[in-house]
Amino acid sequence: MGTRSLIGKQLNDGSILGVYCHYDGYPEFNGRVLRDNFDTADKVAALIDGGDMSCTWTNAGWNNETLPETGPLYYTMRGESLENNAPKLYKDLNEFLCAADDNYGAEYTYHFVDGEWTCHDVRPNPYLPHNVMQVAIPAGGLTE
Repeated sequence: MGTRSLIGKQLNDGSILGVYCHYDGYPEFNGRVLRDNFDTADKVAALIDGGDMSCTWTNAGWNNETLPETGPLYYTMRGESLENNAPKLYKDLNEFLCAADDNYGAEYTYHFVDGEWTCHDVRPNPYLPHNVMQVAIPAGGLTE
């Protein structure tokens, strides 16, 4: 079982264009990967344009072969259509956060706005209003 997440970019009108990521969604991995490797609007757009993915950062392919470059492992790389895995548009942050748990069973969301990543823990928690809490992305790289 993976640590699921939604990854999105906030558009000028406040809507969020997002994709599903199945593995390694916790801030200590996806948070650091996104912050360190997808740190410009163009890089974020390219990441999201690839559609839903298994993970954000690997050099292993779908058959455990070593890929020539490290990066996202998209479902399209195993022959699935982009149409079935296309980025989805959410009208605002609230809809994005709700979709994470309601539609995907995701534990975390990440959205890029004004050059920065923001992470939310969306796991059910009866002590938090709306079961959502913004969390920090840990300092340091993946090996620290």
